[in-house]
Amino acid sequence: MKKIFIKSGVALAAFSMLLSACSKFDDINQNPKQASESQVQEEFLINSSIIAAQMDPDVAERSFVLIWKAAAHQQLDDGITSGNNNDGWSGAYYTQISGWLTSINAAVELGEKKIKTGNINEYTANLLQVSRIWRAYLLSEMSDNYGPIAIQGYSNGTNPDFASVKDVYYFILSELKDASTKLNTTQTPGDALAKLDPAYGYDFKKWQRYANSLRLRLAMRLSEVDAAKAKAEFEDAAAGNLITDMSQTFQVQEKPGWDALTGVMSREWDEQLMTTTLENIYNGLGGVKTADQLTDPVYQPYIRAADWAGLQLTDHFPTTSSDPLAGFWFDGLPQTIDPRAYKAFIPAGDFSNPNFSRYPSYNENAWKRTARALMKNDKDTAVLLDGKMAWNGQTDGDWGAKGTLNRWYYWPGGAPRMTQQFRTSTSKRIFFAPWETHFLIAEAAVRGWNVPMSGKAAYEKGITQNFEYWGVSQFVGAYLASTDFNNVGTSVSWDHTAEPPATHTMNFKNGYTNAPGTVAIKYPVNNLYKNGSVKNDLLTKVITQKYIANMPWLPLEAWSDQRRLGLPFFETPNVEQPIPGLPGLNNGNYMTSNVKFYPQRIKYPSVMRNANGKGYDQAVQALGGTEEVTTPLWWAKQK
Repeated sequence: MKKIFIKSGVALAAFSMLLSACSKFDDINQNPKQASESQVQEEFLINSSIIAAQMDPDVAERSFVLIWKAAAHQQLDDGITSGNNNDGWSGAYYTQISGWLTSINAAVELGEKKIKTGNINEYTANLLQVSRIWRAYLLSEMSDNYGPIAIQGYSNGTNPDFASVKDVYYFILSELKDASTKLNTTQTPGDALAKLDPAYGYDFKKWQRYANSLRLRLAMRLSEVDAAKAKAEFEDAAAGNLITDMSQTFQVQEKPGWDALTGVMSREWDEQLMTTTLENIYNGLGGVKTADQLTDPVYQPYIRAADWAGLQLTDHFPTTSSDPLAGFWFDGLPQTIDPRAYKAFIPAGDFSNPNFSRYPSYNENAWKRTARALMKNDKDTAVLLDGKMAWNGQTDGDWGAKGTLNRWYYWPGGAPRMTQQFRTSTSKRIFFAPWETHFLIAEAAVRGWNVPMSGKAAYEKGITQNFEYWGVSQFVGAYLASTDFNNVGTSVSWDHTAEPPATHTMNFKNGYTNAPGTVAIKYPVNNLYKNGSVKNDLLTKVITQKYIANMPWLPLEAWSDQRRLGLPFFETPNVEQPIPGLPGLNNGNYMTSNVKFYPQRIKYPSVMRNANGKGYDQAVQALGGTEEVTTPLWWAKQK
């Protein structure tokens, strides 16, 4: 009788999760490291891997929220965005994803052995292809975090060799193509089997769509470094069945508790406040008036004019950032804004809104108190700011003495916060939605590739689908036609590619003296994209919409797009004082954009370096000899 030997710690952990996944294993009375193939079925290994990959709250908070969302500028955190690496967080994620890969690799190997020996059932071949598809996703997730990784070796207990990012991606793309073509989409699973697939219920047609759409995503990842390969893979995948409808979305239902299915954004102590990047992208985009979105009279006194910059408070808010409104605090709601903004982030003090998040529930003051005084020093009050219905993003970096003097800086109660619908572990976590397929097709069309629909049609379809998801479809017609610029100089209309003026005049009030004034606000220059020469071309529009649509479920993808293209525009971190983790950034160059000013990857954890020195050396060599948070990956912009 053949045995499956599980030697490594991560493999044993994965196998333990497998045992708990189904009562079928209750009667195993032998060494759990030596389960026979007849006692292990692929569907249990697949189920174990997919569920575990939803991340338990410990790893989700660190990886999904404080690394991915922070790096994507969708969450405030001065860790990775300041070039810092937390070895504990990296180690926890590395251990867990190795476990997920252990389970799915075992499923692949078991399926291949069964087919080779003829010990199969009607679903064996299809389960093998599903295993390969899910393994491809996990390998891409791991590589997009670290860079070079091991392709094989997760289930045999040996120290694996590490492959370059290019080799990892070539392997993944080959696997997705082959697995997709080999799926028998005419098969219908029984109820028992369907219950073991938390994403698709073993609807093999949908698994094929996921494989092809995932291949689009990963092929596009190579667009700037390996264009011929990217084009060939993309066009081939685009000719197949894709995720084009919400019913085909790859998503997994969350549930309350403390396990892998607990919501990735459920930890109460993370306020999940709106960021400056999101504020600048949302504000003005689409030309839809706040008054038409928030129709209750309670909101009307807070709506500000279109040319209002807010209060100028340069003694308390940093000015050493490429944020176009650095030093200003917005004391109300913007005149026009992307309709999804008020659905994703609820203004401070909007307590009647059913989606207002009262987290942390154990500290009412933290969310209920919206006013906070700025202090010139320990004795003198400069001004009392009330954040109720004020629309201000949070910025990363070093605030220097201004952060010390700014009591607002430490007070979450007066800032827009993530809607409660994503905080209660009752949503479905999205891994791939139809709007992403359409935005990928739109990008491919901009590049001149052969795709099944025009760039404009794909772009507008992606926006329309995402508006439906957020429940704001009534605004989509006006939104798609809008030529209004947001704070970074991008508009919505596909046919409007005129560049914004260099500056636009805005009114403001001195926050200390109440004296009115006007200021010429510059649209920021994004040096990472076309040397800063454009702000409103078609690709900028596509990636801007993809960034908004994939928020909050796919921050890793948003981070990857920014690393790949420099889009959308990310303001530089505040640098009132030098940031040790970003030595290249200083108060003389903060108005430029450079890859060295933004995180590019997670460093390998010490547990990996200590356990597999050979693999670590291979990985560092493949990275070019430098293993830092700011070391770009193979497919990313290098400078």
